[in-house]
Amino acid sequence: MRRFIPFLPKPAFVPVIRLQGTIAAGGRGLNDAGFAALIDRAFTRGKPAAVALVINSPGGSPAQSSLIAARIRRLADEKNIPVHAFVEDVAASGGYWLACAADEIWVDATSIVGSIGVIFASFGFPELMARQGIERRVITAGRNKSLADPFLPQKPEDVDRLKALQAPLHETFINHVKARRRARLKEDADLFNADVWVGQGAVDVGLADGVAHLLPKLRALYGDKVRLVPYGQKRSLAQRFGLGLTETIIGGVEDRVLWARYGL
Repeated sequence: MRRFIPFLPKPAFVPVIRLQGTIAAGGRGLNDAGFAALIDRAFTRGKPAAVALVINSPGGSPAQSSLIAARIRRLADEKNIPVHAFVEDVAASGGYWLACAADEIWVDATSIVGSIGVIFASFGFPELMARQGIERRVITAGRNKSLADPFLPQKPEDVDRLKALQAPLHETFINHVKARRRARLKEDADLFNADVWVGQGAVDVGLADGVAHLLPKLRALYGDKVRLVPYGQKRSLAQRFGLGLTETIIGGVEDRVLWARYGL
C-alpha cells in the first residue's frame, strides 16, 4: 500500500553489483563489454541512495580492470551517487583496482587485499622439444615479434623488454590507488611491491576503510529498511547449453592458477 500513498517516504534502495572471478577480455570472466549495460542500469534506474560492489577477484587484465573502474567512477560522478565496495575472499591486483573505484572499501576479517603489481607468467619448453627431436622454426618481420616464445630459450633482452612493458602498467595502477585512497594510505608503508594484507591489516595501512559486511553496513548507513537490489551477469545461451567447452576448460585452468596464488 505504501507505493499508493505519495507523501510517505520510500525506503532507500541500493543496487548491488557482483564482480566475481578473474578479469579478462572476451566471453569469460569480468570485462567491460560484459558488464557495461549492467553497471549503467545500476546507476540510472530510479534514484539509488548508493551503489554497492561485491568483489571477489584475484585480478587479471589491467586494461579491463581500468575500463570497468573508469565506467563506475564516471557514472558515480555524473549521478553524484556514493559507491561502497565489499570484499569477500580476495580483491587482489585487478580485483583491488576495481575496489578502488568505490568511495569506501569494506573487508571481511579474512579478506585478502592488495597485490598492487603486474605479472607476466609463461612456460618454457625448449629442452623438452630438443629431447623429442623437434626443431622450432620461426621467421619474423620485426625483431620483437617472437618475444617470450615458450618454445625458444629465454633471452635476457626479452626479459628486459617485458619489464619495460610492465613498468608503465605498474605506474598507472599505483597512480589509480593513490588518486582514490589519497590521505588514507599509510605514509611509511611499502604498499606497491605487490604484497597482500588480510582483513584489519588492510585497514591499518589504508587500503580499506573498515571490517564490515554488506547488509549491516548498508543498514547502518541508509536505514534499517534499505532495499538491496542485486545485479548480476546472466549466462549466455552458449554457456547455458555447454557450448565452447574447450575454451571453458582452458579458461578454468588459468582461473585456478590466479586463485591459487591466494590459497583459494
